[in-house]
Amino acid sequence: MNPLPIGPEPRCFALVPCAGSGSRAGTAAPKQYETVAGQAVVAHTLAALARVPRLVATLVVLAPDDDQFEAAVPGFAGERGWVARVGGASRAETVANGLAELQARGAQPHDWVLVHDAARALIRPEWVDRLIDACAEDEVGGLLALPVADTLKQQTGDHRVAATVDRQGKWAAQTPQMFRLGLLAPALRGAGPQVTDEASAVEALGHQPKLVRGEFENVKLTWPGDFALAERLLQTRGDLA
Repeated sequence: MNPLPIGPEPRCFALVPCAGSGSRAGTAAPKQYETVAGQAVVAHTLAALARVPRLVATLVVLAPDDDQFEAAVPGFAGERGWVARVGGASRAETVANGLAELQARGAQPHDWVLVHDAARALIRPEWVDRLIDACAEDEVGGLLALPVADTLKQQTGDHRVAATVDRQGKWAAQTPQMFRLGLLAPALRGAGPQVTDEASAVEALGHQPKLVRGEFENVKLTWPGDFALAERLLQTRGDLA
């Protein structure tokens, strides 16, 4: 492992937590390894990130006992493709361990880290560039997100409608989520395992991350029907690796 030289300008690193089991997806293997449009879900994700020139490197954080990644994404490791089997019991722990790995490889507190879900396989390089452009000069950082368009319902314990929730001003969070390493690391140290995204941890410190409009296609593959949708969308693209 050769640490990167330290420079005066902030650099951008991607961090992909890839240690989850994907139990809601209904797949036989972890959902990041489910085959969609001829490749593993995570392979599509990493191929898109590799086409973002401003990302110095992408670190994939795997579970310690992961034995599927190299077969699913052959040839990934290299100058810009890093792998660490330091995943934890929660997303927050996995990302925190990944940040420590980035530091060990030369990332500095002022560098930006773009955390992206392994299961958001429809991400496009231009959307990542949009986030970088919007946040590069920001004091806090931000995330891709979409204004909520659907009517929101609050449920009762027996799955009936308890109330209609005002959707005004509400956004659905996506990834990547982009924060400086020196801010995100302590934010995650203070967050509990219930934190489901990096922005929540940063918000808990009193900061207000920037909302950068994402795209409807940037869906997180979570439920069985999501994989069929991703298959159709990926097959219509001309950028399959």
